[in-house]
Amino acid sequence: MNKQQRFNSANRLIGLSAAIFILGLSPAEAKEKPQFERKVLSAHKVELPSNHVNAKTIKVTFPPAFKTPDHVHEGPGPRYVVKGKLKVIEGDHVGVYSAGDTFWETGSLMSVENVGNGPAELIIFELAPVK
Repeated sequence: MNKQQRFNSANRLIGLSAAIFILGLSPAEAKEKPQFERKVLSAHKVELPSNHVNAKTIKVTFPPAFKTPDHVHEGPGPRYVVKGKLKVIEGDHVGVYSAGDTFWETGSLMSVENVGNGPAELIIFELAPVK
């Protein structure tokens, strides 16, 4: 078990103990309560182009075997694959990402191809200069 797993286990145990103590629950009742979970999927230090940034959240759906032409986005940002499998080519970097994966897009020339068996969905968080 790595350090992060031990930390998560300890947090669950503390939360379970607190629920038992505060709410007067039996251990079985406390285990049945849904637990809040927070997980950082991506972190990237960004130098913003100005104090005013147009932040967008964009959902893109790719049909099976669809490939975008080479293109650029207005700004960089994290990308989150909701479902499917995508091959992303940005400059010299090639990455293949599946549901639950995140990646950082720099805003350079790129293309995206759906290499999975069904539709794919991508959430784009874009940080672009205000025009």
